[in-house]
Amino acid sequence: MPTNLRPIVARWNGWCPICEQNTVFEANDAWYRDSLVCSKCEGGSIPRDRALMQVIRELVPHWANLAIHESSPEPRGASVVLARDCGHYTASQYFPGIEIGTIHQGFRCENLERQTFADEAFDLVVSQDVMEHVFHPELAYREVWRTLKRGGLYIHTAPIYKDRVSTLCRATISDGKVTHLAEPEYHGNPIDPNGSLVTFHYGYDLADKIAQWTPFEVEIRRFNQRHLGIVAEFTEVIICKKLL
Repeated sequence: MPTNLRPIVARWNGWCPICEQNTVFEANDAWYRDSLVCSKCEGGSIPRDRALMQVIRELVPHWANLAIHESSPEPRGASVVLARDCGHYTASQYFPGIEIGTIHQGFRCENLERQTFADEAFDLVVSQDVMEHVFHPELAYREVWRTLKRGGLYIHTAPIYKDRVSTLCRATISDGKVTHLAEPEYHGNPIDPNGSLVTFHYGYDLADKIAQWTPFEVEIRRFNQRHLGIVAEFTEVIICKKLL
């Protein structure tokens, strides 16, 4: 066996809520969060992708006909399907040094904390593991609220640490200078090989924090659904609804 190939540690049959096919889920590592892939999804998909899409299909079955903004899409899974099948889909990434609101490398450059979109521009806003990388989540959630139409949803993922009652701030910024309050931690970034700094470890209080920052109605769903390939740590899906 070539040394660059890792043996499969888990494999089972199921149904993928992204590609909507009978499939085989396979993992080459016991850390299913990043390794349990659907063998049929374009670009593959991992558990949090499938959890997100399962909620979208359940709560917004007509999503393909709506105006959607996805912040920091991944080149796989749910992001691929949303971009392919939604005629009013806008993808944004944040590129430091690029003018906000302009198109760069095929994406609209947007800062989640200070967006240039019009009020009530979208029916649905989506992000996957983005909010733990912003310095001012209260501003980002308020901006998402502003850009959503009445009745709109912000459906997203972010790691929630079940051993934490209270959210931990890991880094702050002032006048462009970052102050680390914990050992720096970086996660993968689809447009930056250096990754993205983790600014928060969210805890059990996240839903309350969002409700304090905005008028959103907030629901958080957890999963352990083997037949959908949603078996892993940090598969929570956060649902924010704009009723007003």
